[in-house]
This record gives sequence, structure tokens and C-alpha cells, in this order.
Amino acid sequence: MSKWLRNALLLLVVISPFSSAQFEPQYPIIEELSWTDSSYLAKQRARVDRLTRENTGTPIRGDKTDLNTLQRVVDRELVTNDDKLTLQALGVVLADVMLTAEPALEWKIYEDKRGRSRALCIKDTQDCLFPVTMLSRRMKVGLKPDVKKVYVEAMDLVGAQLPPLPYGETREYLPY
Repeated sequence: MSKWLRNALLLLVVISPFSSAQFEPQYPIIEELSWTDSSYLAKQRARVDRLTRENTGTPIRGDKTDLNTLQRVVDRELVTNDDKLTLQALGVVLADVMLTAEPALEWKIYEDKRGRSRALCIKDTQDCLFPVTMLSRRMKVGLKPDVKKVYVEAMDLVGAQLPPLPYGETREYLPY
């Protein structure tokens, strides 16, 4: 083996532990939804719509009235605490209500060292909410969350991250 090749290999061995750190992703990574993600969210909405039509006679409308519908689902315990998929579907509907209230939000994929999640993020920032689990984490342990309170608290967090409105206007995320 030539001296040049041996030195080059030695240099690679010495540098490689340090260079691998340069190739680790910088978290969080925020990306657009894929077609698969959008399809998944649509199926989740349909799951809740079917549940609410069959059990309460109320469709999912995509507006603030859905908060009342979600509360009926919670209060009547229409979803068991071990039905993770349906519990998270309730969060998708909650997120859609948030989207109607705040145009600065958009669905994104948020990835960090813990994994990949669907999130509502403030446009052009890394500030995100995770509404898919806002109800499910509470319900999973047997709680009956106040859907409107969860909504208002989440929206207040978002509002605090947005620039002030002109003319001294304030953001109000009342659930009515």
C-alpha cells in the first residue's frame, strides 16, 4: 500500500467520528404534509363524522360548533380510553376548528428526536401545537376534558406567539 493511500485512510479513520456529527439532522425538522398525511387526516375526520352522526345525530361541520359535538363525545364516553386511533381523530377535528379561528396556522409534519408528528404550526416559524393528542392524552387516563377550555388555552398560546394586530386590536378565541 502506498504511503499516500495509507495516510488518506488514517485521516479518514481519525476524522470520521467527528464528521458524522455534521450529518446528523438539526431538529426540529418541519415539512409540508405528504399526500399520505393529508389522506390520513381526511380519514380521521371521516371517522369522527361517522361516530357523531351515528351517536349524536350531528355531523362534523368544520367550524366552532364542532367543539360542542366533541364535548358530547367526551361526556357520553363514546370512545374508549384504549381506542388510540379514534381518540386522536378527535384531536384532528379540534385542530380543524383551530385552523378556522387562526389563519396563521397550517398543518405541518414536525419531526424531532422523539419522532414524527402532525402538528399545527404558525406559518414560517417553528412554533407548533400538537392538537392530535390534546384530548387523547387526557381521555386515555380516564379524564373528561373540557373541550372548549382546551381549545381556548391552545389558541391563547398561539396568539401569544403572533405579532400584534394593527390598531390595538386583540385576538379573542372565544369558542362561541
